[in-house]
Amino acid sequence: MNDSPPEPGVLRAAGSGPEVPLCATADIPEGQAIARTVASSGGGLVVILTRQGSRVSAFHNECPHAGRRLDWAPGQFLIELGHLVCAAHGAAFTLDTGYCVGGPCRGQALVRFPVRVEAGQVYLGR
Repeated sequence: MNDSPPEPGVLRAAGSGPEVPLCATADIPEGQAIARTVASSGGGLVVILTRQGSRVSAFHNECPHAGRRLDWAPGQFLIELGHLVCAAHGAAFTLDTGYCVGGPCRGQALVRFPVRVEAGQVYLGR
């Protein structure tokens, strides 16, 4: 059993519930971002998925600076110089860790979700 605390900025799925299929790896363009809505008891949660090679990362679609969504239009994200850019105040986040490297929330990070890639499919996991 792992008793270490969760990694900062990573949201762990509660309990031992099933993983949620999100999309095929091929649905995420290399170096880009897409959005998927995951049903939750409070409605829906918008997850941002990014891909660099075979590595897929998932983040909550909410800027740590002001709590606003990062997309410029629903599901449309600006990627500039390899960074995900917040529509509200221009904060720039790395595609792999969600760490803010520029803007009003520099040094903070997007909330990450655990994902698993298997046989070309991406799953939101535990």
